[in-house]
Amino acid sequence: MATKQPTGLEIIGGLAIHVIVSKLGPSDAAAVACVNKRFKDWASDESLWASFCAQELKLSSPIDPLGNQCPTFKAAYGAWREAYGMYPWSLVKRVKDIWDRIKTWLTKNFPEVLPTLRKGASEDEINKLEKCLKVKLPLPTRVLYRFCDGQEQCSPSSRGSTNRLQNLCGLIGEGQLYVGTKNLLVSREMMPCVPNGLITSIHDSKSCFQQDGMLLWLEEHVHRLETGYIKVREEGNIRSISLFPEQLPLCSSATTGGVQVRASAVFVPEFSDLVQEKEKYMFAYSIRMSLKPEGCFIHGMSFNSCQLYWRHWIIKANDHVVADINGEAVIGQFPLLRPGEKEFVYESCTMSASSRGSIEGSFTFVPGRLADPKGSTFDAEVAKFPLLLPEYIF
Repeated sequence: MATKQPTGLEIIGGLAIHVIVSKLGPSDAAAVACVNKRFKDWASDESLWASFCAQELKLSSPIDPLGNQCPTFKAAYGAWREAYGMYPWSLVKRVKDIWDRIKTWLTKNFPEVLPTLRKGASEDEINKLEKCLKVKLPLPTRVLYRFCDGQEQCSPSSRGSTNRLQNLCGLIGEGQLYVGTKNLLVSREMMPCVPNGLITSIHDSKSCFQQDGMLLWLEEHVHRLETGYIKVREEGNIRSISLFPEQLPLCSSATTGGVQVRASAVFVPEFSDLVQEKEKYMFAYSIRMSLKPEGCFIHGMSFNSCQLYWRHWIIKANDHVVADINGEAVIGQFPLLRPGEKEFVYESCTMSASSRGSIEGSFTFVPGRLADPKGSTFDAEVAKFPLLLPEYIF
């Protein structure tokens, strides 16, 4: 009986087949494995599935969605596809990337927060939530909660606080994320947190591109963290993420005579009143001042300290001056600056009838101390920083 001669791809060497299979995607590789035993061996190569896991899921070891070790990378990939098979795979990869980036940033900058992140919710839990609320959650929001079911309360005393009503937010309408204004409890006045035009295909499981307000908001937030646009702030023993911008163009910086002043503002929707005409928008602003390591240098003389005495603010709305303010101190304090010490930080707020404005001005300092001046006063510039209603509200 004549022996059947190999034909087609079977006559190609194993190395060549490995190269060919490696160019396929996971689904095609799985299909190739069904041809015969030789192809199954080629398509089951561990290095191949390690590559798929690294490319699509950023996995460096074979773990399943619950963090359990799998025997092989192929098994790990299968576990992920099985766990999230009801969702568009491109959306799953995008959401995983967001949470991975958040956890990477927290590990490096804010590790004490990591234990407060809850494990992902199950499909049953999300279905029960939808039934209870009588809503259909957008697909991106469902996947976000599958990966992480929010955050544990950091302080037991904060549970049940009525202050939480001041910043209620939720998914309303076609996938938009809203935040309540000052009139939330009176007239249900709310504002969108992300641009409406970016929301798309929130319920279409067949689409390859879905994004809702929650996904866009979280993606923008982690981008700001990674780029240093916002940073962790330490105040005493308390660490938190400050939402005040740290970079241009929303953060200004000026140095005069060794005194550096940085300033930026954020929109505060919870205390804004869109019904009002004169005091419609509230903006909080943060001023950070410090003395350079070389000290204070004024009129050719050097001093090892200087103390704030006076402030001058020019507040504008739509490029028109609406307030010209002069007064002693800042929030009742006269900060004394010394070389190399931490920034003195103070925060205040202002109301505006316009969604676009600015603040600029100066601080008057005395070299030495107010009680023991060493030279004549000088003005340290506060460079103009904007007051803007942002596209993304945090």
